Formats: sequence, C-alpha cells, structure tokens
Amino acid sequence: MLTRKQYELLRFIHERLKESGVPPSFEEMKDALGLQSKSGVHRLIMALEERGFIRRLPNRARALEVVKMPEAAAPPVTRPTGRFAPNVIEGSLGRVRPVSGRDDEDENRSVMVPVMGRIAAGVPISAIQTRSHSIAVSPDILSTGEHFALEVRGDSMIEAGILDGDLVLIRRQDTADSGDIVVALVDEEEATLKRLRKRGASVALEAANPAYETRIFGPDRVAIQGRLVGLIRRY
Repeated sequence: MLTRKQYELLRFIHERLKESGVPPSFEEMKDALGLQSKSGVHRLIMALEERGFIRRLPNRARALEVVKMPEAAAPPVTRPTGRFAPNVIEGSLGRVRPVSGRDDEDENRSVMVPVMGRIAAGVPISAIQTRSHSIAVSPDILSTGEHFALEVRGDSMIEAGILDGDLVLIRRQDTADSGDIVVALVDEEEATLKRLRKRGASVALEAANPAYETRIFGPDRVAIQGRLVGLIRRY
C-alpha cells in the first residue's frame, strides 16, 4: 500500500516516461507534488524503490524506470476534510479474533495482528508499508478496535523502554491525548514513533532520548495513525 504522495509521484513519473521517454528531474517532481524540498522527493523515491515500484538505473543521471503500478486504480482514501488518512489496515485485519483452538478456553486465545513494516524511533523514515506477515498476540495486551504492529528502527525512545528491533503494538486511531506515544505521519510522507505533546495550536513530537530534539509542527502537518498499547521484544 502506498501513501498518497508516493502514489502521486509514481503516477507522475509513469506519465512523464510515457510522454517523453525521459523521467522528470527532482525539481520537477518537487514542484508537481508541492513539496518544500528535494529531500522529500528523495525519501519518496527511496520508498518506491524499496517497495519494488521503480528502479534506479546505474551510471545514468536521474534515470528511473517504473517496474510496476499498484493494482488499485486510485490512491489511499482521503477524509471529506481533505486530510490524508492512509489505510494502514486493510479490511478486517487486526480486529480482535481468535485463532485455532478451543473457544471455551479463553486463556488459549490469541489475536492475529498484522505487521505493517518499520517505524522510526529516531530520524523519520518512509511511511507505513503494506502488511508483511501477522503475529499472534495475547488479547490481554490489546484494547478494543483495530491493531497493527511495527518494527522499531532507531534509539530515540529508549528512555520509554522502546529499543531498536522491538515490535510495537498500535491501536489504530486518529486522535490521541497529550503524553501518549503515537505513530505520527509528518507532511503525509514520514512516519515516526514519538510522544505527543499539545502546545496550544502546535503539535510537538517528543523523543525519549536527550540526544534528539523535540520537533514542533503546525496541526495540519501531523496526522495521528495510532496509539502505542504494547510492545514485544525478542531475545
């Protein structure tokens, strides 16, 4: 699943290649998507390449090849307000449901939770990916509603007990209270795991590591994707 910006960039590159046989420049891509810097384009390119939608050709300047287009004919859904809301969970994935076992033994029940890729606990990385696999989780850890899991990359939340390589369990929701640890999507293209702080009309994403600065944004630049409800660590 692609974010709206990833989908728009892929479509722009695809159409430009069909028209002229030459991929657009980073400057053209930046202007077409309304981004503020070329670094945003670079992150989108890396995300599309990682997901197998495009390929960068070696030894050729700005040479891009579209490998495939997404099966869906339209980008992720936007709410009527126009605010971006990527479909992190497809259909009923992540809803509380028992796996095989005797239903009369509640203690043996598990919930299948989809793992949706990686999340940065440090410098933001590409937005949430499509489901890679599912894991069985005790229902005692989860609340009601839909859940998904993400693999943590980075060390900015270590003082909150969240380490590089951990799996965080997230309840899907688009609101959160100040002080909650959330998955936040910044500028519709970067996903990060941080503690939410509300400062008047602004939103602060606070690390739990003094080596990282708190980042402050206007409310229209941050979309909450879910709230941390649990953690799984493998040894």
